[in-house]
Amino acid sequence: MHSLKIGDRFTAELIVEEKHTAAAFGSGNILVFSTPMMIGLMENAALNCAQKGLESTESTVGTFVNIKHIAATPVGQKVTATAELVEIEGKKLLFKVEAYDELEKIGEGTHGRYVIHAEKFLEKINRKSN
Repeated sequence: MHSLKIGDRFTAELIVEEKHTAAAFGSGNILVFSTPMMIGLMENAALNCAQKGLESTESTVGTFVNIKHIAATPVGQKVTATAELVEIEGKKLLFKVEAYDELEKIGEGTHGRYVIHAEKFLEKINRKSN
């Protein structure tokens, strides 16, 4: 049984490099931190937040994102994304996520994850690929 509880938090961070930009990712043509990379960092924070409280045989998969990207971040700045567990409904987890660069909030929203038994999940996926 997992030990997850409302209020659990985790923070992930990175320094924006050219490979993280909208131009490099293909989601735009400007050298600023891309929305897909920001969402990925938010998901990573939620994944790690959940993983802290799960059994070793469990993991989570993302089920939805509802994110606003509200400010641009240039190459070279540090971005910090925080996920806070705000709701647990059986195996469904809901996180409040936020991202900040060195000057301001750059993103906010919610992210859903679902607790899975890792081995059973992979067996199911392997059956689909055969």
